[in-house]
Amino acid sequence: MTSPIFAGTTDQGPVRIHPENPRLLEFRGRPVVLITATEHYGAVMNRPFRYERYLEDAAAKGMTLTRLFTLFRELQTPINPYSTCKPESTDYVAPYERTGPETARDGQPKFDLTRPNGEFYERLHGFVSTASRLGVIVEIVLFSNVYDTPVWDLNPLNPANNVNGLPDFPWAESMSLRPPDLFDWQSAHTRRIVEQTRQYDNVIYEICNEPAGAKASGPGQPSADEVDAWQRRIVEVIRDADHAEPAKRHLISGQQAAHAADRIETSTFPTDQSLVDLPIDIANVHPIPNVVYGGRKYDLGMFMSAELKLREVRQYVLDTCDVPRPMNFDEDNAASQYRDVMGWTIHRKRAWTTVFCGGHYDYIDFSVLPWLEAGTPESNRCLRTWFGHLSQFTHSVDLARARPREGWLKHDREAILASVLAVEASDYCIYLVDAREKDDAGAGDALETTLEFDLPAGVYEVATYSPVTGLYSPWMTMDGGNDRRLATPAFTHDLVVRIRSAVT
Repeated sequence: MTSPIFAGTTDQGPVRIHPENPRLLEFRGRPVVLITATEHYGAVMNRPFRYERYLEDAAAKGMTLTRLFTLFRELQTPINPYSTCKPESTDYVAPYERTGPETARDGQPKFDLTRPNGEFYERLHGFVSTASRLGVIVEIVLFSNVYDTPVWDLNPLNPANNVNGLPDFPWAESMSLRPPDLFDWQSAHTRRIVEQTRQYDNVIYEICNEPAGAKASGPGQPSADEVDAWQRRIVEVIRDADHAEPAKRHLISGQQAAHAADRIETSTFPTDQSLVDLPIDIANVHPIPNVVYGGRKYDLGMFMSAELKLREVRQYVLDTCDVPRPMNFDEDNAASQYRDVMGWTIHRKRAWTTVFCGGHYDYIDFSVLPWLEAGTPESNRCLRTWFGHLSQFTHSVDLARARPREGWLKHDREAILASVLAVEASDYCIYLVDAREKDDAGAGDALETTLEFDLPAGVYEVATYSPVTGLYSPWMTMDGGNDRRLATPAFTHDLVVRIRSAVT
């Protein structure tokens, strides 16, 4: 089933920045916001994963993005025991053939970096071509931070895991130009991935997932500036391998390297270069504590904490919304370990707020696994369907002309946070949400309020919309004018109010 978002569109070259609104993308002739609850990016590398089922469900829900790692492989942990990026060693499909005769650190034969693995590239083409047919954009991630020695021990580029004679080096240097000969192999990997996938119109390339400079406990490791210098070199390789004139080249996403410490809460994550200076097209921002922009620090929620932090999320997106570059909250993990209605509701709220303030949103859905490619029955009924409602509502708006409207709306309930996405004099979409943290007094109780706003002269129709059911209330008529007042019905967690011109 082709995505309902792109039904009836035609091929017009690769996904690009929208010519009328640089905060958006344009794909097959229509404006696009990246919205997804995606599997944890191992769909190609994990042999048992039936990616067709995953993509068919994503397309049917109207999700516009999926993300795909090409090298990175994770370890299982108590807080996050399963994901598609944690295949058994015998099921790990790498871009290189395992030739041996010596064994790598996972107990399987070593890799030969000169020999591409036909199975990997067959799965890669199958995944991207299926996503293209279904109308899903694929962000192909070339490299990733490996975080520590045990994860580096799984990587094919680790000298201990291949037969190609690389000298040994500390894992943190894998995101730098320091190790002799390593960049040549990284460049060859980048070039091969781009050459194999540049034929597809639905591809974006990301340089590196979560790049970071030296840890406080690791003196002598590459600085964040060194990591960013390496990223710029990878961009040059992507551009050269793409072989496309600027108007037809594929987009590149990325992020400024973090200043890593031993703990997330003491690390800092600057984003000014991501949004302005790095030679990329889309800024990926991970919503965690100590995100910095324009000299201000934002607390966007601790990793897997179930913190909502909705006012900070809203403020960051609004503060960056004038930057002429799409900003994507990449792999939001605030409550992803909680595979239940509580955790999914937190991410529903963060997603709607982000999109209504002019951002894009990517949440990791850990309910998607091999043999559960559409999630569990409960996650499909709740989370994945809710994200479908968000995408379908968002893409019903004239996005090229829509802009966030701050200060236009007043209401009388402190617990309610409002975000407005509006097409002036035509369509006003108001997202009302209970912004209290899950343990705050009264959180989740029913709320209602009276909205106050000004409307240009004219006749409008008004309805409410449920992010949970995807259904509108009956429409009623309202005249334009100043000091309009509108009482909302009681709602739990969130509600959308839509006011649109009655003139067709």
